[in-house]
Amino acid sequence: MTESGTPSAQPASVVRPEGPWTHRDVAANGARFHIAELGDGPLVMLVHGFPQFWWAWRHQLVALADAGFRAVAMDLRGVGGSDRTPRGYDPANLALDITGVVRSLGEPDAALVGHDLGGYLAWTAAVMRPKLVRRLVVASMPHPRRWRSAMLADVRQTAASSHIWGFQRPWIPERQLVADDGALVGRLIRDWSGPRLPEDEAVATYRRAMCIPSTAHCSVEPYRWLVRSLARPDGIQFNRRMKRPVRVPTLHLHGSLDPVMRTRSAAGSGEYVEAPYRWRLFDGLGHFPHEEDPVAFSNELISWLKDPEPDR
Repeated sequence: MTESGTPSAQPASVVRPEGPWTHRDVAANGARFHIAELGDGPLVMLVHGFPQFWWAWRHQLVALADAGFRAVAMDLRGVGGSDRTPRGYDPANLALDITGVVRSLGEPDAALVGHDLGGYLAWTAAVMRPKLVRRLVVASMPHPRRWRSAMLADVRQTAASSHIWGFQRPWIPERQLVADDGALVGRLIRDWSGPRLPEDEAVATYRRAMCIPSTAHCSVEPYRWLVRSLARPDGIQFNRRMKRPVRVPTLHLHGSLDPVMRTRSAAGSGEYVEAPYRWRLFDGLGHFPHEEDPVAFSNELISWLKDPEPDR
């Protein structure tokens, strides 16, 4: 690893594949972040989840650009082509990474789209920096307070999130994620998907990306914070902070077959939104609706972003 925290052997072919998009790095919140961008128009910021990187949004980048938006997919801190820093993996700081990138792009605000962990951070960013979030779209992730209560009180959700509890062990999760060229990453993606599995090429790409030095460690650190902080002052303070309502129009997307985040856990997040809130359940899709059925997901997303009255 270099002094800046950038992996010394970062395969450009993995994190910067050629396509209609362009790649560049932007500085924000004390680190350097890799983004892929395409199109012109109002900014739509796409934030990936675990165990993925910006490549998860390849279909939406094209669809959004064709629909007249400036689509930007970023790599979170410690993942893909972004810096691997020794600290900064709590949700408040990761959310400031996202809003910092919005500022670095010279935009006044963005429609923020997040999946899985990226969705958790999108909820957080909308509370912490509401002026920078024009609209909010969250897929496969309940509001942070709903997530916390479900993890602690719902036995079925606790079991569904067994990987998060497993991440609390030192060193072992990192070794498991990179063993056999990232085979566990492939198994997780397939196990968490519905009948429409993501493309084999994409799964192989995620496996290779996880094997970039330090990525596995940085990928599990946010989950370690989420669990270990439950009874700590910083975690309690964060939970209280998230009582503040989201005051931007919100679209909440979920796959009916998601085995990781139960529909029951995600539904009801609208109680934390004091703005138009729309819930959309994709029948027959799992934890990765944006990849399992990218056309349906993109159509729903674009239709809502273009709707001048999202409360209908």
